[in-house]
Amino acid sequence: MRLPSVPTTWTRPAPVTKVLALVVTPLLVATIVGLVVLWPSDGIRAAPDLGPPTELVKATVLRDRQVPCQGQASGMGTSTAVCHRTTVRLTSGPERGGEAEIELVEGPSQPPVDTGDRLILGRTSGPEGPTYYFSDFQRRTPMLWLALLYAVVVIGIGRLRGLTAILGVVVTFGLLLVFVLPAILEGSSPLAVAVVGSAASMFVILYLAHGVSAKTTTALLGTMASLAITGALASFFVDAAGLLNLGSDETAFLQLSASQVNLQGLLLGGIIIGSLGVLNDVTVTQASAVWALRAADPSAGFASIYRSAMRVGRDHIASTVDTLVLAYAGASLPLLLLFSLASRPVGDVITGSLVAEEVVRALVGGIGLAASVPITTALAALVAGRTPAVPTP
Repeated sequence: MRLPSVPTTWTRPAPVTKVLALVVTPLLVATIVGLVVLWPSDGIRAAPDLGPPTELVKATVLRDRQVPCQGQASGMGTSTAVCHRTTVRLTSGPERGGEAEIELVEGPSQPPVDTGDRLILGRTSGPEGPTYYFSDFQRRTPMLWLALLYAVVVIGIGRLRGLTAILGVVVTFGLLLVFVLPAILEGSSPLAVAVVGSAASMFVILYLAHGVSAKTTTALLGTMASLAITGALASFFVDAAGLLNLGSDETAFLQLSASQVNLQGLLLGGIIIGSLGVLNDVTVTQASAVWALRAADPSAGFASIYRSAMRVGRDHIASTVDTLVLAYAGASLPLLLLFSLASRPVGDVITGSLVAEEVVRALVGGIGLAASVPITTALAALVAGRTPAVPTP
């Protein structure tokens, strides 16, 4: 017996996958060409202006005792200077297994140490033998445990999607280390490097985490369109506001040791890369919402799906824009506290070069984020309406 057909208003599906392939293929080819052209000829080299590389060794604190301050430390006053002589056992380096003593002056930049703490010491050689000084704490073990916990939680909840998402993160960091940083240090345009690196990262992350499908391709196109808007706005307003990215200590060191790096372009590249993760989140969510609405009601038209998905998108915009602004505000919190202590007018603080850079990052990123919702929703509704409807049980 012939089963009755399900009534539907959808016409025969158009070859939408071929159209999407025709649109995405040039973007993929352009990304590959950009990687080839901008790929650095050599890895990262240490800058001679910064001196020879510091020799670092590992050590464990055996005992620590407070001693009278001498030399410059005594000039700080007994009420402010607290000096320590710390005995450590060296666990790496030429004197591994031996003991050494280091002098510590407790203060804001030098936290106290306790017996059993694992330290990283700087080592210098002199006529009287090697001397050591405090450099940092060892953090590899707790960070490895945190990374393992992260992987267990993401894979345990996300399963295969969680595993592919982690692989995408690994590939992204790999691109950053082997392509983005060396290419910028070699003198290539930071903006061009950031755009090409971001595009390559998007292809890998989206298709690896969500599979090759019309939905994923739609999210990819929405992300690229929004990223183009973000880049154009960033270029215009960074130039219009006269932001030169010269205010931080890091950029001052870059001027001395890597003068070939375009600092304004570096600011633009940072805005592009910083916006990428949030844009991916929004575009994938919107594409998924459209496909879910299409599956729930195969008879719904473009306008109906678009309006329903935009209701989801507006809620997403409201929460994500706040997240983006708060993230940049959090990064500038110490600077804002210093300006508050100096009692500077709010207008002067916001338009000052250091804070203005973060304001422009947040506002430009927010505009690109907001624009991604209608762009991706419209594109997804158009594509979903021309793909076979998924029957609902």
